[in-house]
Amino acid sequence: MIKVSIITPSYNQGQFIEATINSVLNQTYKNIEYIILDACSTDNTADVLEKYRHKAAIICEKDKGQSDAINKGFKMASGELVGWINSDDLLYPDCVERIVAAYQANAQAAIYYNSNYSVIDTDGQLISESTLNVYNREYLLRRKFDVLQPGSFYVSENVRKVNYLDDKIHYCMDLDLWLKLLNFGGIVDIKGTAIAAYREWELTKTSTGAERFYKNIYDVLIKHGAKITDKSIRNVLVLYAKNLVKTKLKLS
Repeated sequence: MIKVSIITPSYNQGQFIEATINSVLNQTYKNIEYIILDACSTDNTADVLEKYRHKAAIICEKDKGQSDAINKGFKMASGELVGWINSDDLLYPDCVERIVAAYQANAQAAIYYNSNYSVIDTDGQLISESTLNVYNREYLLRRKFDVLQPGSFYVSENVRKVNYLDDKIHYCMDLDLWLKLLNFGGIVDIKGTAIAAYREWELTKTSTGAERFYKNIYDVLIKHGAKITDKSIRNVLVLYAKNLVKTKLKLS
C-alpha cells in the first residue's frame, strides 16, 4: 500500500489548526504519515497539538520561515508521495484516496492535483468554489502563474532531486517548486469535486504582504526563463502596480 506523507507547517494559527489536523486524520485512505512542524507558537497551538501527539509526528522548534519548516518535514518524510497542507487550510476526506488512485494510474507524472477547489471563511463556511487549470510547465511559466497548492501531491523522489523548496522564497515557494518538478514529468488533474479548501481571511500571508508576494512571483518567473513579453510577467507587473496604487490611496 503506497505511503503518503503530509506536512503541516504551523505558527500561531491555533484557531484553525485543529480543523486542519482532523482533515488529515479523517482521510478515507489510511496509510498516511503526518508530520506537523510548529515554530514555537505563542498562542494556544501547543495545547491543541498536545492532544494529537499519538497520531502525528510533532516537532516544535524555531525555523527560518514556512519554506524551511516544510523542508524539514520533506526530509523526514518516508512516503512515496508527499504534500503539505497549511495550518489554516483543509483536505476533504477522499483527497488522498483520489490522489493515490491517480498516481497508480500514471506514476510517471510529477504533480497530482485537482483543478477544482473550495474557498472557506474564518468560520469554515464555504465562500465559493472555483477552477484553476494548470496544463504544463510552459503554460505556468508564460501564461498564468497561479498554482493550487492545497491538495496537491508530488513524487518524493523528484522533490529530493530538485533539492526541496527554496527556503529563501517566502511567498510563492509552491510556484517555484512546481516549475522545478515539471522538468521531471507532467501534471495530472484528477478533476471531479474539490479535494481541498483554501481559507481566506485577513491575516493570510498573501493578504498582508501583497507587494512582496508579487515581487516574489516576478523573480521566480524570471529565474525559470520567463521573458518580459510573456503574459505571466505582464500580469504580475500589473498586479504589483495596482497594489502600489491601492497602498498609496490608503496612506493618503
